[in-house]
Amino acid sequence: MTMKKIYMVASIVAFLLLFSSWIWWGNTALELNEYEMISNRIPEAFSGFRIAQISDLHNAQFGEGNEGLLSLLAQTDPDIIVITGDLIDSRHTDIEIALEFCESAIEIAPVYYVTGNHEARVTEYEDLKKGLEKNGIMILENEKVQLERDEEYITLMGIHDPSFTTDYLFGEAESVAAATLSELQNESDRYTVLLSHRPELFDVYVDSQIDLVFSGHAHGGQFRLPFIGGLVAPNQGFFPEYDAGLFSKENTTMVVSRGVGNSIIPLRFNNRPEIVVVELIRQ
Repeated sequence: MTMKKIYMVASIVAFLLLFSSWIWWGNTALELNEYEMISNRIPEAFSGFRIAQISDLHNAQFGEGNEGLLSLLAQTDPDIIVITGDLIDSRHTDIEIALEFCESAIEIAPVYYVTGNHEARVTEYEDLKKGLEKNGIMILENEKVQLERDEEYITLMGIHDPSFTTDYLFGEAESVAAATLSELQNESDRYTVLLSHRPELFDVYVDSQIDLVFSGHAHGGQFRLPFIGGLVAPNQGFFPEYDAGLFSKENTTMVVSRGVGNSIIPLRFNNRPEIVVVELIRQ
């Protein structure tokens, strides 16, 4: 083999090693993204209130006992933690990983949880639910609670994933979500925060006049392309509109987390797993 060929082979091997290392890092190095939500509807007492979001864990583990994920979560100094579905993965269900994570997370701050489509697919959901309740996790299955701070309030709502009652791919998820929100809302509701797994239902949230929505499900589009964004997302197909970040329309803002785990596609590209933190700021 000539020196030229040896150089070419060495260059290819070096490139493949570097590329593989970058892919591995991009799937294991957690990222923290923080946003400010500014509104004159936010009560004065809640100005500075911090909400940390975890979405789409899918049984992922970042260190023993999810130490890496929990450590970064604690550093965000949240007032509450919200989990927006798919704690488990229906293809290799392990509710113990989810329960162990939540048992530690609630030592950081109160935890509120809504289901995702993967919870709707497994018979173990009732066991997961019982375990979460035992650990003090507040499960919002088409429910709302009033969060109080210095005698002022905001409304926190959570909707059960529509696939519990309708077909995941071909069901009427929009009408299910709209009907649920219509039942939950009333004129006395204050600034309203909604936990809902599905970002593709954004227009439903807008029509329901929700102030702030936390969502997930899209996995950031799985493969993120420069200047384009996510490549593919469940229930949105190729080049999804709601893949990651902030989306605003009329009086509603939606935060879409890229999530921390994977499901059908085991790898991400240019799409690090993330924790999201939103700080409420009164205008």
